Amino acid sequence: MEKPISDITKDPAYDAVAPDDFPAMMDVERYGRRSTAFDKIISATHDHFWDPLDRKYIDFSTPFDMATQPVIPFEFILELQTPIADRLSEIQKVQLANESARWMLSSILHGEAGALALSASLCHILKDPGAQEYAANQTREEARHVTGFTQYIKSRWGSPLPVGPTLGNLLDEMVSAPQVYKKIVGMQMLVEGLAMGAFASLYTYSHDPVLRHLCQLVMTDEAFHHKFGKIWADRTIPKLSEEERDRIEDWAAECFQTLLFNLANPEQKKAIYAQFGLDWEEVLHEVVKSRTDEKRRKAMSNQTNIFRVLVKTLVKAGIITDRTRAFYATYVDLEELRRESDEMVGDAIAEDGIEFLKRVNFSGATRSVNAAE
Repeated sequence: MEKPISDITKDPAYDAVAPDDFPAMMDVERYGRRSTAFDKIISATHDHFWDPLDRKYIDFSTPFDMATQPVIPFEFILELQTPIADRLSEIQKVQLANESARWMLSSILHGEAGALALSASLCHILKDPGAQEYAANQTREEARHVTGFTQYIKSRWGSPLPVGPTLGNLLDEMVSAPQVYKKIVGMQMLVEGLAMGAFASLYTYSHDPVLRHLCQLVMTDEAFHHKFGKIWADRTIPKLSEEERDRIEDWAAECFQTLLFNLANPEQKKAIYAQFGLDWEEVLHEVVKSRTDEKRRKAMSNQTNIFRVLVKTLVKAGIITDRTRAFYATYVDLEELRRESDEMVGDAIAEDGIEFLKRVNFSGATRSVNAAE
């Protein structure tokens, strides 16, 4: 059994209580012990405000020909990189690509719902008023992401697809975990890192201008969310005991491995294959046969590859040591990641998005704010 959550808290800003211990939140001394670590993120909130239901920010009624155009390029669709593609007409390839996009964006929607619930759960347990206010802000921002992706999926497909078992179980574990480190490493670092990589890829490569714009708007928020996890790492990782560090490192590696090998697994997507006369087990066989470690390494050389972004997040946080180095090194050059700046993929896209929002919100106000400053 793991030790109580308080045993792994190394900075008062992340001190926590049990979810049902509300009396601790009424401790009069708590109100005066506010950390300033999150004040910049909190004060910048209005600079990246946007409303997914207001067309001056984004218009989901903008048409896109789903019958003849794939939302994302064919090369992003694993099934179309196997002999399975030879059985499909060009129209069916477009349809399969768009159903795969629907599945991926549904997963993103479920992830945003998980981030909303997790952020709200942090409000229940973080004692520091500054950390609590930050978590409340993130909850509000995740709520608009849920609305945004719901509206996009509705405009293109009508409704989302159910969450896959891998993502659903992982989100459930993170949201329900009493350990603060699991919430922060799991959601604020890994899932947020995954999201930034996914949004950067979609912004760069999607054929649908509405989806590209939606991803940029979401990234104006996510860049700040990722910073919350970085602050935790900077204040926590150097102070860990060996046993605590091992526990956090193992949790991160477990999450990464689960996502790497299962997130896009055809078994997770089997609901979409029947309409094309495809057997999911045969699709799984062909995809597994084609997805060698060498191909994974090549894919992870792309700056926007979601798993490369995850590994860079862990490297920069100091969570990868010699204990787990070999596992990650199978797929990505860790020394290359260490030499790179702390700037995360998508930061520049988010900066441009903030400039757009400032023009909309403040009629060209000159005050500047850097995403994740």
